Amino acid sequence: MPSNTGFLNIAHRGASSYAPENTFAAFDRALAMGVDHAELDVHLTSDDQIVVIHDDRIDRTTNGSGPVADFTLAELKVLDAGTWFSLQYAGERIRSFSEILEHYKGRIYFHVEVKARPGAEGLATRTADMIRAFAMTDQVTITSFWKPWLEETRAYAPELLTGWLVPMGPGSQWDDSIVEQSLEMGLTQVCPRADITTPELVEMLHSTGFEVRCHGIFDEALMRHAVDCGADGMTINFPDKLVEYLKEIGR
Repeated sequence: MPSNTGFLNIAHRGASSYAPENTFAAFDRALAMGVDHAELDVHLTSDDQIVVIHDDRIDRTTNGSGPVADFTLAELKVLDAGTWFSLQYAGERIRSFSEILEHYKGRIYFHVEVKARPGAEGLATRTADMIRAFAMTDQVTITSFWKPWLEETRAYAPELLTGWLVPMGPGSQWDDSIVEQSLEMGLTQVCPRADITTPELVEMLHSTGFEVRCHGIFDEALMRHAVDCGADGMTINFPDKLVEYLKEIGR
């Protein structure tokens, strides 16, 4: 069973620097590196099935085109989700959330980012129901940039750990109201972007009772910065590099 202690090396969409993101290949690559935490993203299909894909469109990571929400799960599953990355991965498929949970239960601890789209009511509760169905509430943390998904999760499934990805995007800055809002929601994690993370911010969040898990790790310098600031973990596309750095500094 994956441990939820120690520094959290979380393979971002799997080991996505080395294999097509959010596929079996990417998650298997992370496991081969000795990394048993992974982040993934969920959306709803047109037939209200939960599917694992990052973008709200399929254009970038498949041979199809259009919004995820316009396709049934069956239609999405015939697309090629690997060739865009490398011919080596031709035939990789988009997976349903249930397939991922079933395949990796007991082997990977998942950090599930609930994505947003207009009209996707119930995505957070459906995600929680699926996690409960697989008896994996102790093997999943729910995260999102969108406060309503976190509020919905906390109200519906308070047994699930939750983390807020903040701030929203490149160029946006830290807002001290994030702490008060996170306390009101009863969150476990605050997940600041690595480029705005400082030792002082981490210390303040720790003193308020939050775990600090960084995101937006685009290079090894930011990776080292997040560790050196005292964060508790990070999502990272190249988790093998983090394994090496943690060994180098004796963590």
